[in-house]
Amino acid sequence: MKNTKKSAASRILTLLLLVSLTVSLNGCTNPQSPGVSSSGPADLVIGSKNFTENIILAHMMADLIEDRTGLSVKRTLNLGGSSVTWKALQNNDIQLYPDYTGTIVANYYLEETGSAEETLKRTRELVAQDGLEFLEPIGFNNSYALAVTQDTAAKYGLRTYSDLAKVSENMELGAEFEFTDRPDTYPGLKELYHMNFKRVKGMDQGIKYRLIAQNDLDVASAYTTDGQVKVNNLFVLKDDKGFFPPYDAGAIVRSDLLKKYPEVREALNALGGQINEENMQELNALVDEGYREDLVAREYLVKTGLLNK
Repeated sequence: MKNTKKSAASRILTLLLLVSLTVSLNGCTNPQSPGVSSSGPADLVIGSKNFTENIILAHMMADLIEDRTGLSVKRTLNLGGSSVTWKALQNNDIQLYPDYTGTIVANYYLEETGSAEETLKRTRELVAQDGLEFLEPIGFNNSYALAVTQDTAAKYGLRTYSDLAKVSENMELGAEFEFTDRPDTYPGLKELYHMNFKRVKGMDQGIKYRLIAQNDLDVASAYTTDGQVKVNNLFVLKDDKGFFPPYDAGAIVRSDLLKKYPEVREALNALGGQINEENMQELNALVDEGYREDLVAREYLVKTGLLNK
């Protein structure tokens, strides 16, 4: 009964978002394109990585800061992969952006991760050394995953990564470019599971889903909150040896900004625990269906009572 209620509530939220977004879109003729910065002077600059979820979260954070503090926020979004946004933050080109605990510990600092709580604690210890803070987790873990079509799973009897490793030499893996070389992604995955794909292709995120849907790709890297996993009815394989660390989402912010504007902390922490995996997958799916990231972000904040309008 609990799952039924949760599913019904989820459908209602999606319908509300669709209706509200349709009205917003009909009245909007000049959308902001991802990757284009807001114009004019600003009190602070927020960045994002180059995928839908991160752009949505950055818009939510910017909206909350502007609404609750009165500060002006310049949105410099769709900057690139993790290394690009991380460097921009360190160089003070941006002062905050959404990131993930596992990425910070394993990819930036090359340290071992642990449980969600241990990884969050270590994240905060590590970034503090560089004059940064990781604020309250937003509420979902967006882990990496490997996905196949339902037909491929049935054909080879695939349920786990170990199952996949046994037949990987006959398959092609498609993944976003940074997945192919980050230590917390394919290189480590290959070593642990002894996966040896016939070919590994680096590509943009949207392309891999199109190719696997067309049966032009056998396996795709995925995020567990990707809307396209649901849209394409993909089968997400189980990481049976627990390779991927927890990737809890949250705002990473320069400490000097928080010292100058302490009200930013409170504004961003309002987002803590407000989005679960199912919510985030639905929001990502809305953008995949053609809705703008900024409108999807704002309407979710309004529907959950974090913004008045």
